[in-house]
Amino acid sequence: MAKYMLIMRANDDEAYKNLQDTDFDQMLETMGRFNDELINAGVLLAAEGLDDASDGVVVDYSSEPPVVTDGPYGETKELFGGFYLLDVPTKQDAVEWAKRIPSRPGFKTEIRRVPTIDEFPQDNVWIKKERAWREANGQL
Repeated sequence: MAKYMLIMRANDDEAYKNLQDTDFDQMLETMGRFNDELINAGVLLAAEGLDDASDGVVVDYSSEPPVVTDGPYGETKELFGGFYLLDVPTKQDAVEWAKRIPSRPGFKTEIRRVPTIDEFPQDNVWIKKERAWREANGQL
């Protein structure tokens, strides 16, 4: 099994605005049913929706010290709305789950594999410390 992050985002302003007009109870019902499918399949590790981007903060590392600004970065296009973290055998399995997310036109889901700690140099002191922390917290 491998971990894949499914990152949901609006890819145009209109889609983002329409999402904000969606009945919240209906959205919870729809997403809840999909989440149940993930749980029942035993592939869901984590899922979170993100709050309004206008309440966010951006840290830009282009200068020293980094510049901190309020609100969304640049344009409101392609703002992340939430994510799923799944444990599935292949990227194609992650793609198949992503195709079932109750979404709408104007939205996309990006799929990225999450490397395991075993893929990093095991003799690195920081990797050793992280491995110990993960073992102590039941993550390994």
